[in-house]
Amino acid sequence: MADTANSDERIKDISRLRRALIRPELGGIVGTVAVFTLFALFAFDSGMFNSQGVMNWSVVSAQFMIIAVGACLLMIAGEFDLSVGSMIGFAGMMIAVFGVVLALPMWIAILITFAICMALGALNGWIVVRTGLPSFIVTLAFLFILRGFTIYIPQTVENKTIIGGIRDAAEGDWLAPLFGGKIGQPIFQWLGDQGLIAVFERGTRAGQPVVDGIPMLIVWAIALVVIGHILLTRTRFGNWIFAAGGDPDAARNSGVPVNRVKILMFVLTAFCATVLAVCQVMEFGSAGADRGLLKEFEAIIAVVIGGALLTGGYGSVVGAALGALIFGVVQQGLFFAGVESSLFRVFLGVILLFAVILNTYIRRIITGER
Repeated sequence: MADTANSDERIKDISRLRRALIRPELGGIVGTVAVFTLFALFAFDSGMFNSQGVMNWSVVSAQFMIIAVGACLLMIAGEFDLSVGSMIGFAGMMIAVFGVVLALPMWIAILITFAICMALGALNGWIVVRTGLPSFIVTLAFLFILRGFTIYIPQTVENKTIIGGIRDAAEGDWLAPLFGGKIGQPIFQWLGDQGLIAVFERGTRAGQPVVDGIPMLIVWAIALVVIGHILLTRTRFGNWIFAAGGDPDAARNSGVPVNRVKILMFVLTAFCATVLAVCQVMEFGSAGADRGLLKEFEAIIAVVIGGALLTGGYGSVVGAALGALIFGVVQQGLFFAGVESSLFRVFLGVILLFAVILNTYIRRIITGER
C-alpha cells in the first residue's frame, strides 16, 4: 500500500529550494537583508544606526506597517482598497471636528471616528459584494468622496483646511495616550544614565535621553502585525480569508461565508487607517486635509513586496511588515546617506516592478503554469 502511495502520479515531491521559493515572506526577507546591508556600508557613520536614527526609521516604518496589515489581509481575500489614504485624512479631520470644534471629550471623538470610518469600510465592502463591481472602482470612488469631505468640512466650519488644538483638547484624556503616548520611559532613562544611549548635554533637557520612550505608533504596528499573523495562520477565519481570495466559488460551495469575510476585511482596513490617523493627530496636534496622500499605494506596494499575489489567495502579514520596514529604512536611509530624497519614489517604482515579476514567477510555480 505504501509503495502504491509513493508511486502515485498525483503526489509530487517538492524540493526544499522550491518550497523556500514559494514562501510569501521570501521577497521581504531578501529585500530587508539587502537594504540593511546597503545602508550599513554607505551610511553607517551617519547616525542612522544610533538610538535616535533607529527611532526615526522605526517610526516611519510603523506608519507603513499599520496600514499594510489591513491592506495585506484584504488583498489575500482578493480585494483592494484605494481609499485608505483618504480615510486617514478623513479620520484625522473627524477627530479634530468632534474634539476641538464641537468640544466633545477626546475619547468620545476618537470612538465616534472609529465607528464612522469602520462603517464606511463596511459600506465599501457591501457595495463590492452586492454589485459585483471591482473593488478597485468602488474604492477609487470613495477615495475622491472622502478626500472631498476632508477638504469641505473644515472649510465650512473653520474656513481653513488645518485644525489645530488637538493636543490641548486631549490633555488629561484617558484614551488619547493609547495613541499619542510613549512607553518604557524609565528603561530609556536608565540606558541614558548608564551611557548606553545618547543624552542631551545642555539646555532644559540636560541629562535626559535623546530617545525617551517607544511611541505608541510602534506599539500599535507590532500589535497589529502579531494579531494579523495569528489570525491568518492559526485560525479557521484565516483559512477563510485565503479561500475567499483563492477561489471564491469553491469556498462558497465549501460553506465559507465569502461575502462576510470580504466585508470584514474592508472594515479591518478602515480600522487600521483610523489607528494611523489618530496616532498622527496626537503626534502633530493638528489635522490637515492633505494627510494620507498616496498612502493607499504605499500600503499596496509594501504588501506586494511582502509576497502577496495581486490575484488574491496568497500572502503573509509578516512579509507585508517586512515590506513596510524596507520602506521606512530606505526613506530615512536616503536622507542619512545624503541622497536626493525624491529618488525614494524611483525606488518605489523599481521595487514594485521587481516584486510583481517575482510574484508572477511564484504564482506560476504554485499553479504549474508556464
